[in-house]
Amino acid sequence: MIRNYLAFALALAFTVHVQAQQQLGPDEELTAEDLEESTKTLEKPMYTPFVELYLLEETKALRQEMQNTRAELIEKVVDKELSVADKTMSYATDTVTYFFYLIAGATSILVVIGWNSIRDMRNQLTSLAEKRVNELVVVYEQRLKAIEEQLQQKSEIIHQNQAEIERTNEVHALWLKASQETSQQNKIAAYDQILDLRPDDVEALSYKADAVLEMQEPLWAISLCQRALKLAPDNGHAHYQLACAYAEIGRWEDAVSDLAKAIDIAEAYRDDASVDPSFEQLHDHESFRNVVFQTNDDSTDA
Repeated sequence: MIRNYLAFALALAFTVHVQAQQQLGPDEELTAEDLEESTKTLEKPMYTPFVELYLLEETKALRQEMQNTRAELIEKVVDKELSVADKTMSYATDTVTYFFYLIAGATSILVVIGWNSIRDMRNQLTSLAEKRVNELVVVYEQRLKAIEEQLQQKSEIIHQNQAEIERTNEVHALWLKASQETSQQNKIAAYDQILDLRPDDVEALSYKADAVLEMQEPLWAISLCQRALKLAPDNGHAHYQLACAYAEIGRWEDAVSDLAKAIDIAEAYRDDASVDPSFEQLHDHESFRNVVFQTNDDSTDA
């Protein structure tokens, strides 16, 4: 470090001397006043490389000190770990020793209280151990059997869920296909496929009844709606389609009754009934008007 300072000072002095000599003539002699004046007028940082060298040396020294510190820390940590390992081994050795002392003491006591020899004691211990092992084997066999049954049940549930997921995906694809079909025959075919997968699908039955009504088959639609209502008595769409089918065959009272049930379940069916062609012949009937146009009449009176 001192060597760096000396090198830096000599380089600076040499630079000042050279600059002062350049300012004087060739025949003039350089004095101390000239050097001091040259130092004051020094403008260019001629000593920059030396400063950089000084900084690099300082950085290198700091890095070396950090490496030494890190090595010391690692050495201390290793020493501490070795100390802990030694204590652990000592503790384990003492424990094993005490354990054998305990066994020897227990053996001596058993011999004193009535056992004839160490052979008898070994036989007794062997029989007791075998008995206990057999009991444990029985218990674990029962547990393993119960676990096996649970795994089988879970496996069956997983297979059922996978089958249900595949069935659901297929049903969704059929619903999408039915919504895109323009032919009523094709829609009915899609609904039949859904019913093959899920015979109790109330929505498929009611929408199939709607498609059947479009084909002017009201009796068929009535059969489908009644089948759906047996499965879900509160299905509004089935009640509405049944009312449309009754209206198509002239059963006005039954049509109004099922329409009222559909409107009680969902108020939106009131607006659908007011523009549905199936109920055109019922617009002049008072019971129909009371059910469908009740809200409009109340607002007009108000």
